[in-house]
Amino acid sequence: MTQLSQIGPGWTLFLDRDGVINERIFNNYVLSWSDFHFTPGLLHNAAKIGAAFDRVIVVTNQQCIAKGLLSQEQLDSIHFQMCQELDKAGLHIDLVLAATEFKNGTPQRRKPSIAMGLEAQQVFPQIDFSKSIMVGDTNTDIQFGKKLGMFTVLVESAEHAKELPDLRIPHLAYLSQCL
Repeated sequence: MTQLSQIGPGWTLFLDRDGVINERIFNNYVLSWSDFHFTPGLLHNAAKIGAAFDRVIVVTNQQCIAKGLLSQEQLDSIHFQMCQELDKAGLHIDLVLAATEFKNGTPQRRKPSIAMGLEAQQVFPQIDFSKSIMVGDTNTDIQFGKKLGMFTVLVESAEHAKELPDLRIPHLAYLSQCL
């Protein structure tokens, strides 16, 4: 099993968005920048997390687009502002991939499908999934990471995941203490 102390050159960090980067709004969506609130301690610990990885990629399910609650342009604006704030704090996001179809839509890019992981690898061919970490707060996040052979980290939340991750942490900022 991978130990976080083994992280070095060539490693990629995959992050879910809601519940990991920002506070999850249960039974609703982040529909504007004013709804977006970073998880506790993330901005303070962002630089240490960012320094440990060659690439940081956000993979997020956002069916609010398919539901007509938000336009692609509005989602892109939220992600642009998120990336700007994280970059200022020392955590550069190299790529944001959002699956915007319905849960049962086709084609299926939503996690736990590995489609967004393979898409990220097309953009960055040097991605080695055995040198990658997936941090998420749901079963689908952990399933996504496991299917691709990643080390999986579960951010504990009100949604009790049944999947067994390689590591459990209380919030993303805590990852900086494990590196």
